[in-house]
Amino acid sequence: MYVSSGQSCEGQCGETRGTCSCHATCVSLLTCCGDYRQYCLQISPYSGTMMGGSVFSILNATFYPITMLLCCRFRGEIETVGYTDGEGRGYCVSPLLFQSGWLPFDVSTDGRNFNSSGEYLSVHPSKMDAAFKVTLVNSTQWQYYGTPNTAGTLRMTWNPSLIGDKDSVNIELWGYREVNTSTSDTTWEEELPPRRAEWTYLYSLGKGLANSGSFSFTPKSSEKPYSDWEMGSVRVSSSIYTDGARDVRAVWSGAHALAWHLEEAFRQASAAWALDRCLAWDVLEKSLPNFLEEVVDCPCTLAQARADTGRFHTDYGCDMEKGSVCTYHPGSVHCVRAVQASPVYRAGQQCCYDSTGAQVLTGDSIGGSTPDRAHDWGSPPYRDPPRIPSFSHWMYDVLTFYYCCLWSDHCHVYFTHRPSSGCRHYTPPTAGAVLGDPHFLTFDGVRYTFNGKGEYYLVLSPDRGLSVQGRTEQVKLENGTLSKATRLSAVAMRERSSDVIEVRQAEQQNQLEVLRNQQVLSFTEQRWMDLHGVFLYSPTPQNVTVMFSSGVGLEVRGREGGAMALTVLLPPDYANLTQGLLGQMNSDPLDDLLTSLGEVVSPDNTSSEEIFTFGASWKTSNETSLFTYDTKYLLNTYYYVKHDPDFVPAFSVSGDPADPLITSLCFLVVSCGWLASPRYGEKIGTRYLEGSTVSFTCNSGHVLYGSPERSCLPSGEWTGEETSCISGRSL
Repeated sequence: MYVSSGQSCEGQCGETRGTCSCHATCVSLLTCCGDYRQYCLQISPYSGTMMGGSVFSILNATFYPITMLLCCRFRGEIETVGYTDGEGRGYCVSPLLFQSGWLPFDVSTDGRNFNSSGEYLSVHPSKMDAAFKVTLVNSTQWQYYGTPNTAGTLRMTWNPSLIGDKDSVNIELWGYREVNTSTSDTTWEEELPPRRAEWTYLYSLGKGLANSGSFSFTPKSSEKPYSDWEMGSVRVSSSIYTDGARDVRAVWSGAHALAWHLEEAFRQASAAWALDRCLAWDVLEKSLPNFLEEVVDCPCTLAQARADTGRFHTDYGCDMEKGSVCTYHPGSVHCVRAVQASPVYRAGQQCCYDSTGAQVLTGDSIGGSTPDRAHDWGSPPYRDPPRIPSFSHWMYDVLTFYYCCLWSDHCHVYFTHRPSSGCRHYTPPTAGAVLGDPHFLTFDGVRYTFNGKGEYYLVLSPDRGLSVQGRTEQVKLENGTLSKATRLSAVAMRERSSDVIEVRQAEQQNQLEVLRNQQVLSFTEQRWMDLHGVFLYSPTPQNVTVMFSSGVGLEVRGREGGAMALTVLLPPDYANLTQGLLGQMNSDPLDDLLTSLGEVVSPDNTSSEEIFTFGASWKTSNETSLFTYDTKYLLNTYYYVKHDPDFVPAFSVSGDPADPLITSLCFLVVSCGWLASPRYGEKIGTRYLEGSTVSFTCNSGHVLYGSPERSCLPSGEWTGEETSCISGRSL
């Protein structure tokens, strides 16, 4: 593995050093410099909560003397104290980071020279596995404590091993808030006022307690200034640390509304207390910019929402794959969130659906979906309000829901500022696919087979900086011989300056391997990863979803027999901006088979040989290739030859399998928009899509004017006239 060249990887990780390498590919190519492992660090576990306190060990590196203290520096600016064990293994403690995603860290043994480096994955608190958090037993009791009929003893549990081998622990309450730092009386109509995030130790719940993994207590109401903190988390840490010590080994509860800690006035009249907060928030919201105008519309149906994976992703708070526990959205079975924050105000969108697949709207139900002033998952570059993952969302959107809806009965105030978005302006993405051996389905619906062997442009959009490249290999038959056919074996992609993502077949049958900037990623700890300009989601080793910041989505799936299937989803603004093997997305199938030289091959009555020539024209080059060549086989087979001219396939036509993802996207759903119930009357029906009918009735003593029944037309218009109920005495 190592090359004895006298050259060092000290401060050179990721680089090639003449006769040896400090790049991640050196491990499989057996070209690493002798001290690669000492300076280019691998860690376990590789992830932890952004709230800090997670401990990771440094693998394959030794630190002597064993009594030394390590200094671990994150993001080039935040330093924490690490340590070594009796075997010379080093450990670091993660700090509070206020951001998610892969972050660089450096290690120093003298406090001055940080010459060893690696990467650490900071995770959204709600996306951490429950096994690594403090569990608030009966969380409803915690967050409603002090409201009518909710009192008693509160209990929490944790895994004692997460604190280490310590016998006793301290349990503390920490609070979060965002403080307005503006010194002017400006009305913030164009932007949000500048704010500072504060994560503060409030007080101790217990000191020197047995590290038993369980603690119960009866909370007392707090007094100022502590009662001003209304959202926070509980921390369990070793009792060797002083009260409120930062960035030490610890385990945290999830962020939650601190009903159990609020002032006595809340316990005496919780609804009135909450209404005061709700009305104050109402005044504040009216002074802030209107973010609703720039959030994207929701998909019209649950099927569309689950298929549009480039722009929407499952909301972990209401997931039908996990039993549809939709605490904040009763009546819904599944919700999705817009993956990207809105362009100016960094707001979020949420879309919820009922068991029939119809959208649930706040105009009809308290369980309707609500847009968010602060995106729950945060937005790059994170760190400052309102971009901080989870916490900013709690301050702007969740606490206020408690004020108006959960602790008092004034949801109409909340929904005035957080109304559900309909789907009248939603346009599904356009899909192209590569399936089987390999069959191509272009964005405009042309189907053809191309059996070239090499690396090719599947999608190329110079205007948008998007490049999606595919690698094909010969199919190996069961008897070990190679057939005269090929299949997709790897896909590499990048959009503008994003990280380069590559998905390829793993050694295990039907499983996929994912690389980021030519380094293999592990999904053993986290299924979701925030990267630079792109998000990844891999729920199983056979499925990977790639989501770029523009809304472009790619679904890669491992299939029986080792084949890969790829679906590319492009948002509407990519129209007329694509070329490559998946064609030009312009609703004209006749020009889809455009060669790299600008010649159009007719898709009708075209021979397999002509299509083979068309496909070969889209081969990549070494200068533009996004692939990783980390084995001798890949170097010899693909690095030097992008399209193998000596490979001649058996030109035959075979059926192409259907892609269920495309099937769920290939139809346009028409919405006529939400209809309100008439004042002094009722509305029957909550579906507003083409073919739906909504009827109206009036209360006793009132007469119906307008249409008693309205139907949604294919044009997106309602039949009839607006309905109203007039008092019989006014006639």
